[in-house]
Amino acid sequence: MMEAVSSVLKDVAGVVQSSSVATSAPAAPQAARPSLGFDGVLEQVAADAIGSLKGGEAASVSYIQGKVSAQSVVEAVMSAEQTLQMAVAVRDKVVQAYQEVSRMAI
Repeated sequence: MMEAVSSVLKDVAGVVQSSSVATSAPAAPQAARPSLGFDGVLEQVAADAIGSLKGGEAASVSYIQGKVSAQSVVEAVMSAEQTLQMAVAVRDKVVQAYQEVSRMAI
């Protein structure tokens, strides 16, 4: 499952890096408030998604070892499943938007 998520996130990152969309910088100084571009936001979301998936896997292993209850495993796995569904939906929307832009007449 981790390989599938990593693949999805790499695809999304590749599309974002290949696009030439400029982001506007905030008026605040860079040292006071770091600004994240679209690629930075996606990277942060991807890292959170991978963390959630790893948490689900760790909960499953802990249950097998008898360290956690079945309820906490189900909660962690359901959270990981929702995260995976969100990552796939975001990937689909990014690809759809990229295709729309590529079909535009110049």
